[in-house]
Amino acid sequence: MKKIIVLFSLALLSFSAQAQEIKWMSFSEAIAAQKKVAKPIFMDVYTDWCGPCKMLDRNTFSDPGVVSHINQNYYAVKFNAEGTEEINFNGKKFTNPNFDPNRKGRNAMHEFTGFLRVPGYPSMIVIDEKGSVKKTMVGYKTPEQLRADI
Repeated sequence: MKKIIVLFSLALLSFSAQAQEIKWMSFSEAIAAQKKVAKPIFMDVYTDWCGPCKMLDRNTFSDPGVVSHINQNYYAVKFNAEGTEEINFNGKKFTNPNFDPNRKGRNAMHEFTGFLRVPGYPSMIVIDEKGSVKKTMVGYKTPEQLRADI
């Protein structure tokens, strides 16, 4: 019976370690959270067609060290650079008026993507508590590279 309890406990610990993930939120949620507790925003700017973006999700954003660091130090936002989310930031409204819901592959760029001057995908952007872009990291990063950069 003791062995069963030990094995069950180990299985639960293993599952909880694997289940840890970044607490992603919308940009609007992150701005609201910043007003309550000041922390910078870590924004993953991606597109649906971007292979390196998918690799970031699969390899880097699932790394326990990256997950822990981002969750503790940032409000994490996933932002589709070609999506339709309405963004209100610094008194301006940003949309994607040219988005084509029937288009396959690449689509129109969201106005907020242009405002942030995103140079390519994936891009990871750190926005401080005052709304200033402090850092832009472009391209795929391994867990070790990302932890060293943020």
